[in-house]
Amino acid sequence: MSQTIEKKPRLKTSAMIASIAGEGQITRSAPFGHALAELARTKTNVIGMTADLGKYTDLHIFAKEFPERYYQMGMAEQLLMGAAAGFAHEGAQPFVTTYAVFATRRAYDFIHQTIAEDNLDVKIVVALPGLTTGYGPSHQAAEDLALMRAMPNMTVIDPCDALDIEQMVPAIAAHQGPVYARLLRGNVPAVLDEYDYKFELGRAKLIRDGRDVLVISSGIMTMRALETAKALQADSVDVAVLHVPTIKPLDTETIIREARRSGRLVVVAENHTVIGGLGEAVATALLSAGVTPAFHQIGLPDAFLDAGALPTLHDRYGISTNAMASTIKGWLG
Repeated sequence: MSQTIEKKPRLKTSAMIASIAGEGQITRSAPFGHALAELARTKTNVIGMTADLGKYTDLHIFAKEFPERYYQMGMAEQLLMGAAAGFAHEGAQPFVTTYAVFATRRAYDFIHQTIAEDNLDVKIVVALPGLTTGYGPSHQAAEDLALMRAMPNMTVIDPCDALDIEQMVPAIAAHQGPVYARLLRGNVPAVLDEYDYKFELGRAKLIRDGRDVLVISSGIMTMRALETAKALQADSVDVAVLHVPTIKPLDTETIIREARRSGRLVVVAENHTVIGGLGEAVATALLSAGVTPAFHQIGLPDAFLDAGALPTLHDRYGISTNAMASTIKGWLG
Protein backbone atom coordinates (compact mmCIF):
# COMPACT_ATOMS: atom_id res chain seq x y z
CA MET A 1 0.00 0.00 0.00
CA SER A 2 1.45 3.37 -0.97
CA GLN A 3 1.37 6.20 1.48
CA THR A 4 0.92 9.79 0.48
CA ILE A 5 3.18 12.16 2.34
CA GLU A 6 1.79 15.64 2.63
CA LYS A 7 4.41 18.27 1.90
CA LYS A 8 4.22 21.63 3.56
CA PRO A 9 4.29 24.45 1.00
CA ARG A 10 7.51 26.47 0.96
CA LEU A 11 7.16 30.17 1.51
CA LYS A 12 7.94 32.01 -1.71
CA THR A 13 9.74 35.31 -2.15
CA SER A 14 10.55 37.60 -5.02
CA ALA A 15 13.87 37.54 -6.86
CA MET A 16 17.15 37.89 -4.98
CA ILE A 17 18.62 41.34 -4.48
CA ALA A 18 21.98 42.26 -3.01
CA SER A 19 21.71 45.87 -1.82
CA ILE A 20 20.38 46.97 1.55
CA ALA A 21 19.91 50.56 0.32
CA GLY A 22 16.34 51.76 0.13
CA GLU A 23 14.87 53.32 -2.99
CA GLY A 24 16.22 56.85 -3.40
CA GLN A 25 18.59 56.50 -0.45
CA ILE A 26 21.93 58.31 -0.68
CA THR A 27 24.80 55.85 -1.10
CA ARG A 28 28.55 55.87 -1.62
CA SER A 29 30.31 53.35 -3.79
CA ALA A 30 32.80 50.90 -2.23
CA PRO A 31 33.75 52.95 0.86
CA PHE A 32 36.03 50.21 2.20
CA GLY A 33 38.03 49.85 -1.02
CA HIS A 34 38.56 53.58 -1.37
CA ALA A 35 39.43 54.06 2.31
CA LEU A 36 41.97 51.23 2.23
CA ALA A 37 43.62 52.59 -0.92
CA GLU A 38 43.87 56.03 0.71
CA LEU A 39 45.40 54.49 3.83
CA ALA A 40 47.93 52.50 1.81
CA ARG A 41 49.28 55.61 0.08
CA THR A 42 50.92 56.66 3.35
CA LYS A 43 51.11 53.35 5.24
CA THR A 44 53.46 51.29 3.12
CA ASN A 45 53.21 48.04 5.10
CA VAL A 46 49.48 47.66 4.34
CA ILE A 47 48.70 44.73 2.05
CA GLY A 48 45.40 43.39 0.71
CA MET A 49 44.57 39.67 0.69
CA THR A 50 41.46 37.79 -0.35
CA ALA A 51 40.08 34.35 -1.14
CA ASP A 52 38.86 34.87 -4.71
CA LEU A 53 36.46 37.61 -3.54
CA GLY A 54 38.29 40.86 -4.31
CA LYS A 55 35.51 42.14 -6.55
CA TYR A 56 32.84 41.19 -4.02
CA THR A 57 34.52 42.80 -1.02
CA ASP A 58 35.57 46.01 -2.85
CA LEU A 59 39.23 45.03 -2.49
CA HIS A 60 39.63 45.26 -6.28
CA ILE A 61 39.95 49.03 -5.86
CA PHE A 62 43.03 48.54 -3.69
CA ALA A 63 44.34 45.87 -6.09
CA LYS A 64 44.13 48.22 -9.08
CA GLU A 65 46.22 50.89 -7.34
CA PHE A 66 48.63 48.57 -5.52
CA PRO A 67 48.91 45.35 -7.57
CA GLU A 68 52.28 44.52 -6.02
CA ARG A 69 50.68 44.57 -2.54
CA TYR A 70 47.62 42.49 -3.47
CA TYR A 71 47.45 38.74 -2.89
CA GLN A 72 44.68 36.59 -4.38
CA MET A 73 44.90 33.31 -2.49
CA GLY A 74 42.11 31.40 -4.26
CA MET A 75 39.17 29.65 -2.62
CA ALA A 76 41.15 28.63 0.45
CA GLU A 77 40.29 30.65 3.54
CA GLN A 78 42.46 28.51 5.83
CA LEU A 79 45.47 29.24 3.60
CA LEU A 80 44.46 32.91 3.47
CA MET A 81 44.50 33.26 7.26
CA GLY A 82 47.71 31.30 7.68
CA ALA A 83 49.48 33.39 5.03
CA ALA A 84 48.19 36.61 6.62
CA ALA A 85 49.71 35.51 9.91
CA GLY A 86 53.03 34.92 8.18
CA PHE A 87 52.99 38.37 6.58
CA ALA A 88 52.15 39.95 9.96
CA HIS A 89 55.10 38.15 11.58
CA GLU A 90 57.31 39.85 8.97
CA GLY A 91 55.99 43.34 9.69
CA ALA A 92 53.19 43.70 7.13
CA GLN A 93 49.68 44.77 8.10
CA PRO A 94 47.33 42.49 6.15
CA PHE A 95 43.76 43.53 5.43
CA VAL A 96 42.07 40.20 4.68
CA THR A 97 38.68 39.96 2.98
CA THR A 98 36.22 37.16 2.37
CA TYR A 99 32.60 36.44 3.24
CA ALA A 100 31.77 36.36 6.95
CA VAL A 101 30.64 32.73 6.86
CA PHE A 102 33.92 31.59 5.35
CA ALA A 103 36.08 33.55 7.79
CA THR A 104 34.23 32.39 10.88
CA ARG A 105 32.92 28.91 10.13
CA ARG A 106 35.52 27.64 7.67
CA ALA A 107 38.72 29.27 8.98
CA TYR A 108 37.97 29.74 12.68
CA ASP A 109 40.74 27.47 13.96
CA PHE A 110 43.33 29.11 11.69
CA ILE A 111 42.37 32.57 12.96
CA HIS A 112 42.37 31.32 16.54
CA GLN A 113 45.74 29.54 16.41
CA THR A 114 47.79 31.53 13.89
CA ILE A 115 46.47 35.09 14.38
CA ALA A 116 44.68 35.63 17.69
CA GLU A 117 46.89 33.52 19.94
CA ASP A 118 49.96 35.48 18.80
CA ASN A 119 48.01 38.77 18.89
CA LEU A 120 49.06 39.54 15.32
CA ASP A 121 48.21 42.74 13.48
CA VAL A 122 45.76 41.24 10.96
CA LYS A 123 42.53 42.98 10.00
CA ILE A 124 39.79 40.57 8.87
CA VAL A 125 37.10 42.50 6.98
CA VAL A 126 34.11 40.41 5.91
CA ALA A 127 31.16 40.88 3.59
CA LEU A 128 27.60 39.49 3.87
CA PRO A 129 27.28 39.75 7.66
CA GLY A 130 24.08 38.62 9.32
CA LEU A 131 21.08 38.73 7.03
CA THR A 132 22.52 40.80 4.16
CA THR A 133 22.23 38.09 1.54
CA GLY A 134 19.26 36.03 0.45
CA TYR A 135 21.24 32.91 -0.42
CA GLY A 136 20.33 30.93 2.67
CA PRO A 137 22.32 29.43 5.56
CA SER A 138 25.41 28.64 3.48
CA HIS A 139 26.05 32.38 3.06
CA GLN A 140 24.18 33.98 5.98
CA ALA A 141 26.56 34.69 8.86
CA ALA A 142 23.94 34.97 11.58
CA GLU A 143 26.29 33.82 14.37
CA ASP A 144 29.62 35.43 13.43
CA LEU A 145 29.71 38.01 16.23
CA ALA A 146 29.13 35.33 18.87
CA LEU A 147 32.02 33.29 17.49
CA MET A 148 34.46 36.19 17.25
CA ARG A 149 33.47 37.75 20.60
CA ALA A 150 34.55 34.51 22.24
CA MET A 151 38.05 34.65 20.75
CA PRO A 152 40.73 36.16 23.04
CA ASN A 153 42.62 39.22 21.73
CA MET A 154 40.02 39.85 18.99
CA THR A 155 38.47 43.29 18.51
CA VAL A 156 35.03 43.04 16.89
CA ILE A 157 33.35 45.83 14.89
CA ASP A 158 29.94 46.15 13.21
CA PRO A 159 29.74 49.46 11.26
CA CYS A 160 26.48 51.08 10.25
CA ASP A 161 27.11 52.78 6.91
CA ALA A 162 29.59 54.28 4.45
CA LEU A 163 30.85 56.93 6.88
CA ASP A 164 31.39 54.37 9.63
CA ILE A 165 33.41 52.18 7.25
CA GLU A 166 35.49 55.05 5.89
CA GLN A 167 36.44 56.18 9.40
CA MET A 168 36.84 52.63 10.70
CA VAL A 169 39.65 51.74 8.27
CA PRO A 170 42.33 54.14 9.58
CA ALA A 171 41.17 53.56 13.15
CA ILE A 172 41.68 49.80 13.03
CA ALA A 173 44.97 50.30 11.18
CA ALA A 174 46.17 52.40 14.13
CA HIS A 175 45.16 49.66 16.56
CA GLN A 176 47.80 47.01 17.22
CA GLY A 177 46.28 43.54 17.16
CA PRO A 178 43.70 41.40 15.34
CA VAL A 179 40.39 42.90 14.28
CA TYR A 180 37.25 41.30 12.90
CA ALA A 181 35.09 43.88 11.10
CA ARG A 182 31.83 43.40 9.29
CA LEU A 183 31.61 45.02 5.86
CA LEU A 184 28.88 46.57 3.74
CA ARG A 185 29.96 46.43 0.11
CA GLY A 186 29.07 48.05 -3.21
CA ASN A 187 26.66 50.99 -2.97
CA VAL A 188 26.52 51.53 0.77
CA PRO A 189 23.92 53.80 2.42
CA ALA A 190 25.18 57.10 3.85
CA VAL A 191 23.19 57.58 7.05
CA LEU A 192 25.36 59.08 9.77
CA ASP A 193 26.65 62.12 7.86
CA GLU A 194 23.74 64.25 9.07
CA TYR A 195 24.41 63.47 12.75
CA ASP A 196 27.94 64.90 13.13
CA TYR A 197 29.17 61.38 13.81
CA LYS A 198 32.77 60.27 14.24
CA PHE A 199 33.87 56.64 14.61
CA GLU A 200 36.02 55.95 17.67
CA LEU A 201 37.28 52.46 18.37
CA GLY A 202 35.69 51.09 21.55
CA ARG A 203 33.18 53.90 21.93
CA ALA A 204 29.39 53.91 21.63
CA LYS A 205 27.75 57.11 20.35
CA LEU A 206 24.33 58.55 21.17
CA ILE A 207 23.09 59.46 17.69
CA ARG A 208 19.78 60.93 18.86
CA ASP A 209 18.11 61.31 22.24
CA GLY A 210 14.57 60.40 23.24
CA ARG A 211 12.43 60.10 26.37
CA ASP A 212 10.39 56.92 25.72
CA VAL A 213 12.65 54.26 24.20
CA LEU A 214 16.41 53.68 24.06
CA VAL A 215 17.47 51.52 21.11
CA ILE A 216 21.00 50.16 21.49
CA SER A 217 22.10 48.96 18.06
CA SER A 218 24.97 48.10 15.77
CA GLY A 219 25.52 47.69 12.04
CA ILE A 220 22.57 48.14 9.70
CA MET A 221 20.21 48.03 12.68
CA THR A 222 21.37 51.51 13.65
CA MET A 223 20.12 52.66 10.26
CA ARG A 224 16.85 50.82 10.92
CA ALA A 225 16.64 52.31 14.42
CA LEU A 226 17.00 55.85 13.07
CA GLU A 227 14.32 55.16 10.47
CA THR A 228 12.09 53.67 13.17
CA ALA A 229 12.60 56.70 15.38
CA LYS A 230 11.39 58.97 12.59
CA ALA A 231 8.43 56.70 11.85
CA LEU A 232 7.32 56.59 15.50
CA GLN A 233 7.36 60.36 15.83
CA ALA A 234 3.94 60.35 14.15
CA ASP A 235 2.65 58.34 17.14
CA SER A 236 4.32 60.70 19.63
CA VAL A 237 6.87 58.05 20.59
CA ASP A 238 10.29 59.58 21.27
CA VAL A 239 13.13 57.16 20.47
CA ALA A 240 16.80 57.51 21.39
CA VAL A 241 19.41 55.62 19.36
CA LEU A 242 22.74 54.55 20.85
CA HIS A 243 25.05 53.21 18.13
CA VAL A 244 27.55 50.58 19.28
CA PRO A 245 29.96 49.96 16.38
CA THR A 246 32.53 48.20 18.57
CA ILE A 247 31.06 44.98 19.94
CA LYS A 248 34.29 44.02 21.70
CA PRO A 249 35.61 45.75 23.72
CA LEU A 250 32.14 46.96 24.68
CA ASP A 251 31.64 50.53 25.87
CA THR A 252 29.85 49.45 29.04
CA GLU A 253 30.22 52.87 30.66
CA THR A 254 28.15 54.66 28.01
CA ILE A 255 25.62 51.82 27.73
CA ILE A 256 25.04 51.70 31.49
CA ARG A 257 24.78 55.49 31.75
CA GLU A 258 22.12 55.68 29.04
CA ALA A 259 20.19 52.62 30.24
CA ARG A 260 20.17 53.93 33.82
CA ARG A 261 18.00 56.90 32.85
CA SER A 262 14.57 56.10 34.26
CA GLY A 263 11.33 55.65 32.38
CA ARG A 264 12.69 54.33 29.09
CA LEU A 265 12.18 50.97 27.47
CA VAL A 266 15.58 49.53 26.47
CA VAL A 267 15.71 47.62 23.17
CA VAL A 268 18.83 46.03 21.69
CA ALA A 269 18.62 45.68 17.91
CA GLU A 270 21.13 43.63 15.94
CA ASN A 271 21.53 41.93 12.58
CA HIS A 272 22.62 38.72 14.28
CA THR A 273 21.12 35.80 16.14
CA VAL A 274 19.86 36.71 19.59
CA ILE A 275 22.33 34.12 20.88
CA GLY A 276 25.74 35.48 21.85
CA GLY A 277 25.72 38.88 20.18
CA LEU A 278 25.23 42.50 21.20
CA GLY A 279 21.97 41.81 23.06
CA GLU A 280 23.49 39.28 25.44
CA ALA A 281 26.60 41.46 25.87
CA VAL A 282 24.45 44.46 26.84
CA ALA A 283 22.23 42.36 29.13
CA THR A 284 25.30 41.04 30.96
CA ALA A 285 26.72 44.54 31.36
CA LEU A 286 23.45 45.92 32.74
CA LEU A 287 22.85 43.06 35.17
CA SER A 288 26.45 43.20 36.39
CA ALA A 289 25.95 46.89 37.15
CA GLY A 290 22.58 46.32 38.86
CA VAL A 291 20.71 48.24 36.16
CA THR A 292 17.40 46.54 35.32
CA PRO A 293 15.19 48.52 32.92
CA ALA A 294 12.40 46.96 30.90
CA PHE A 295 14.50 45.14 28.29
CA HIS A 296 13.83 43.51 24.90
CA GLN A 297 15.84 42.21 21.95
CA ILE A 298 15.24 42.60 18.22
CA GLY A 299 17.41 40.17 16.32
CA LEU A 300 17.49 37.05 14.21
CA PRO A 301 16.06 33.82 15.64
CA ASP A 302 18.13 30.85 16.77
CA ALA A 303 17.40 29.04 13.51
CA PHE A 304 18.61 28.41 9.98
CA LEU A 305 17.13 31.27 7.96
CA ASP A 306 15.21 31.12 4.71
CA ALA A 307 16.50 32.12 1.28
CA GLY A 308 14.80 34.91 -0.62
CA ALA A 309 14.75 38.62 -1.31
CA LEU A 310 16.13 40.77 1.48
CA PRO A 311 13.05 42.99 1.98
CA THR A 312 10.91 39.87 2.36
CA LEU A 313 13.36 38.25 4.76
CA HIS A 314 13.83 41.41 6.83
CA ASP A 315 10.06 41.68 7.26
CA ARG A 316 9.77 37.97 8.05
CA TYR A 317 12.45 38.07 10.75
CA GLY A 318 11.46 41.42 12.25
CA ILE A 319 14.46 43.58 11.32
CA SER A 320 12.84 45.85 8.72
CA THR A 321 11.85 49.38 9.69
CA ASN A 322 8.11 48.61 9.60
CA ALA A 323 8.51 45.42 11.61
CA MET A 324 10.74 47.13 14.16
CA ALA A 325 8.32 50.05 14.62
CA SER A 326 5.37 47.68 15.05
CA THR A 327 7.24 45.56 17.58
CA ILE A 328 8.30 48.51 19.70
CA LYS A 329 4.77 49.96 19.68
CA GLY A 330 3.50 46.59 20.86
CA TRP A 331 5.96 46.55 23.76
CA LEU A 332 4.92 50.05 24.79
CA GLY A 333 1.30 48.93 24.86
